[in-house]
Amino acid sequence: MALYDKITQSMSDRNAAAYLDLVHDDFVVVFHKTGKSFSKKEWGEMVTGMFANNQFVQDSTRCVHESDDILVHHTFMTHPDGTKEAVMHVSLLKDGQIIRLETGATSLN
Repeated sequence: MALYDKITQSMSDRNAAAYLDLVHDDFVVVFHKTGKSFSKKEWGEMVTGMFANNQFVQDSTRCVHESDDILVHHTFMTHPDGTKEAVMHVSLLKDGQIIRLETGATSLN
């Protein structure tokens, strides 16, 4: 199963542990909007909270490109406060896991 499919399945199942198994121990995420970066531990805490909240919804997603080195996918998200965003995820891969993720979001409200 492709990494994108595993990510999508873990999000659909709201299974944070399965998602975090796809993330390398040396992982870092960078939010383009704020420039802030987070470690796997910090990201894991955020992801666990997001997956536990039924008002955090992935409305749709599509894979733009996936290879052994990079995964690019686009999602439409609805947040608990009702705001909606289009989010581009660009992930660099190492050993079949995400080692670096950068996101860019555009408000749809």
